[in-house]
Amino acid sequence: MSNAAKKKTAVVLGAQWGDEGKGKIVDVLSERFSVVARYAGGHNAGHTVIIKGRKFVLQLIPCGVLRPDCRGVIGNGVVLDPMAFLSEVQRLKDAGLAIEGGPNGQLFVSNRAQVILPYHRMIELAAENAPGRTKIGTTSRGIGPAYEDKMHRSGLRVVDLLNSALLRTHIENACHEKNTIAHALFGTEPLDPKSMYEEYARAAEQIAPYVTDTSALLNNAIRDGEHVMFEGAQGTLLDIDHGTYPFVTSSSATAGGAVTGTGVGPTRIGTVIGVTKAYVTRVGEGPFPTEIQDSSADLLRARGQEYGAVTGRPRRCGWLDLPLLRYSNEINGTEWLVVTKMDVLDGLAEIPICTGYKLGGKAIDTIPADVRGLESLQPVYTKLKGWSEPTEGITEFSKLPQAAQDYLAFLEKESGAKVGMVSTGPDRDQTMLLPGFDAALSS
Repeated sequence: MSNAAKKKTAVVLGAQWGDEGKGKIVDVLSERFSVVARYAGGHNAGHTVIIKGRKFVLQLIPCGVLRPDCRGVIGNGVVLDPMAFLSEVQRLKDAGLAIEGGPNGQLFVSNRAQVILPYHRMIELAAENAPGRTKIGTTSRGIGPAYEDKMHRSGLRVVDLLNSALLRTHIENACHEKNTIAHALFGTEPLDPKSMYEEYARAAEQIAPYVTDTSALLNNAIRDGEHVMFEGAQGTLLDIDHGTYPFVTSSSATAGGAVTGTGVGPTRIGTVIGVTKAYVTRVGEGPFPTEIQDSSADLLRARGQEYGAVTGRPRRCGWLDLPLLRYSNEINGTEWLVVTKMDVLDGLAEIPICTGYKLGGKAIDTIPADVRGLESLQPVYTKLKGWSEPTEGITEFSKLPQAAQDYLAFLEKESGAKVGMVSTGPDRDQTMLLPGFDAALSS
């Protein structure tokens, strides 16, 4: 594949634990792309987009569909809850968007994606609340158990969902097994396979127009010279392999997941764009080296509206962690960074930024693989000068306060990736593209 064709494809993902504002960034960038493909996760991922004051929260459907000329693809790496999908489609239609399936439609679902069924939610909810179990902080929406069945080779794929005879047999067999396990381990009441089959058979009829071989669709689009974006869910540090295990999600949230989760080969990926806030947040349990333990966390949470888009849970807040960002950039091959929520730091006299770690009193330059190591890290901070002038809504880099420009320059120098875009507010229009990034996307 030519370099010119590769430049037309990009992966956009979260650099830390998700909630970096990817939804807005994918929406802004989708003006330059004709297809946006989601490659991992399920309806536990909330992407918020605000367009001229109107708020859209997307969970399964790629943010690109908010633009009429952009097609959305739910790839094979996603786990699909049929009811959540149909509900989200209906909400978008009620909002006036033409979200249709079929060959000439705007939204497509992989026939190879795995299906979430009620027993997945039953198992996850019971396990998360079982006495003596380590709480991961899941959304209890069946994501993990669905991926477990996928790897156990006992899951149901979308192509199978559309086969009524196979669907009936699968649900009967799965309910017999899952009901027995859940009752024995957690005392859970059994689910009824008959009513489950009837409900999901009806849902299958409604989903059928959206279903296609999305790998073929994406590869054909790339061959035809179309611009294709691969949309991540959650964030790098929640990746099942490279995240803060076991406090992670159940899928491949890193750039490698874009390949396995869509069926597009690695040589067809042009660039990787990592999204980071100007600070850091995390929802749920797990290590967080730079978590703020004083009132500054409340200030950032209030200014940044740091509450989960799906769960509403308050997010833990911390200062920007450059060692973790370098780690994220390394394993993703991140070329460009998008920095969001710059305006949340307005008015701070000084801004701590973590530039290194100590472990047992010794400086280290690697990220521990185990939770105990991560929890024992002592951040080493550099304090940068803050700025008093407001940055909200600024769309030109040169108009940012000098201290804000210096903050971004320091972040770029220390992270190993180029800052290409900055968000200075929640709305689509409160965004600036820096010249080098703008030129790279336009080539």
